[in-house]
Amino acid sequence: MVIKVENLVKRYKNITAVNNVSFSVEEGEIFGLLGPNGAGKTTTIECIEGLRKPDSGNVEVLGLNPLKDRKRLYNMIGVQLQETSYQDKIKVWEICQLFSTLYSKTLSYELLLKDFGLYEKKDSYISKLSGGQKQAVSIVLALIPDPKIVFLDEITTGLDPQARRNVWEMIKKLKKKGKTVFMTTHYMEEAENLCDRICFIKSGKIRALGTVSELIKASNLQLKVVFKANDLNVDELNKIENVESVKKDGERYIVYGKNEEIVKDVMNYLTGKKIEFREFSIVKPNLEDVYLNIVKEPLEVEK
Repeated sequence: MVIKVENLVKRYKNITAVNNVSFSVEEGEIFGLLGPNGAGKTTTIECIEGLRKPDSGNVEVLGLNPLKDRKRLYNMIGVQLQETSYQDKIKVWEICQLFSTLYSKTLSYELLLKDFGLYEKKDSYISKLSGGQKQAVSIVLALIPDPKIVFLDEITTGLDPQARRNVWEMIKKLKKKGKTVFMTTHYMEEAENLCDRICFIKSGKIRALGTVSELIKASNLQLKVVFKANDLNVDELNKIENVESVKKDGERYIVYGKNEEIVKDVMNYLTGKKIEFREFSIVKPNLEDVYLNIVKEPLEVEK
């Protein structure tokens, strides 16, 4: 493992921002730390990066103590630079060159710019780049020290759907290069698409941790069969094997069950009774359903 967090606690006066948090991150995986605003994500990451001192607990990154070995660790991790930190009038190559002077060992930023499709923009002011290009620059800057771990914080917030997917491909490319990615996001689709494992945190405590499939299975969320038909006997639908409950909304019926057998059972019932139906669909639980079930709060996505 490349990150090990054990019983981490961090308080701010009377507020416990991180409360006895423990988890580990394996080499080469994309690990997502998810939760609502104020859940303790930023504080946890800052303790891992050595930017904050925990009140208790242990943090180990690449075998190092982030506080005691901060200088050594600094050259082994890459941290995304938020756009708000850029100077108003600075060109892409200038900020890349500046970052190259901060580390003892660096990769060629020109090769990185080429790798991420930015070489033709190297003489452009960062303020003139598109949102997706700015995020690509932030990834390049994080990669300049050739880090073993890359930290990405809400990297696609505010991007249009196409730009967001372009950034996803960049993140997948990091994994292919053998990098470990530690990321936060408010977009459940993003986490579901990218993350090998996900840790849900709320009010400073871990609520769930695992792969997407493990989290969905553990949540016991119901699969839904949705269709339209003329008046049906709801009591009969409720008696179908594997059906948990039925909701009727006009001509629309939503049948809930906890396994995929419900699809066959409902279909057999409808065809056996020669009931005319339309717009038949199957809705499987996804990561957003898990999030809402665990956190019990609406998603908070910044515009």
